[in-house]
Amino acid sequence: MAARFLVFDLDGTLIDSSLDLCNSVNAMLVHMGKSVLPNRVIASYIGDGAAMLVRRALGDPGDLDSGDQDESVLREAMEYFIAWYKVHKLDNTTTYPGVMEALDAIKLANPGVLMAVLTNKPVGPSREICRLLGLNRFFFQNYGGDSFATKKPDPLGFQALVAEANAILAGRGEGELEAREVVMIGDSDVDVITGKRCGARTVGCTFGIGFHALTAAEPDVLVHEAAEWVGVIAGWKDRQ
Repeated sequence: MAARFLVFDLDGTLIDSSLDLCNSVNAMLVHMGKSVLPNRVIASYIGDGAAMLVRRALGDPGDLDSGDQDESVLREAMEYFIAWYKVHKLDNTTTYPGVMEALDAIKLANPGVLMAVLTNKPVGPSREICRLLGLNRFFFQNYGGDSFATKKPDPLGFQALVAEANAILAGRGEGELEAREVVMIGDSDVDVITGKRCGARTVGCTFGIGFHALTAAEPDVLVHEAAEWVGVIAGWKDRQ
């Protein structure tokens, strides 16, 4: 069955943002009077949104959104992190090798395919990064971790995107998407679980940030570089 709608994660999938995120976390820790952390440790905290990234860096395993801990400390840390990252988000961040070429090739081979971004990064920086890196032209929508009441792996955002895609398809006189015509592409178990909860196919990207937990989630396909997306999508089309 051909893939008609592709949903991409952002950090660790489309863009290599790890260093800028790590630098922003360490700047926040210094501001809060804490010791800096190794980048590899901070990178292991990425994937569940800015709130969880900040809380984990502070050594708190809870969820900032829950408000169960010291609200003032957590809010100060979060606000500093967001402010720092807003200024420094593109100091080192780039698209991964082959991403732009792969997206162009997918569009060329499948002119009617729809694509969107669903990330746990706050939606503001997500959209700005995509705009500044030239990714916007591929995606009809870009939702972040603060776009809905819940984040991935909760399926709410994914379901909203499918509904929007179906509206576009209806406007083109095309039928609604079947679950297996939708693909979630990401670098972490969070992405794979999100896709599976909606019955979608899943592609795991081992070159990203969340590879340490990726294989345990058992995506339908594992790829080691963005260029492989093209063959995966073509293979599903050929087997329809």
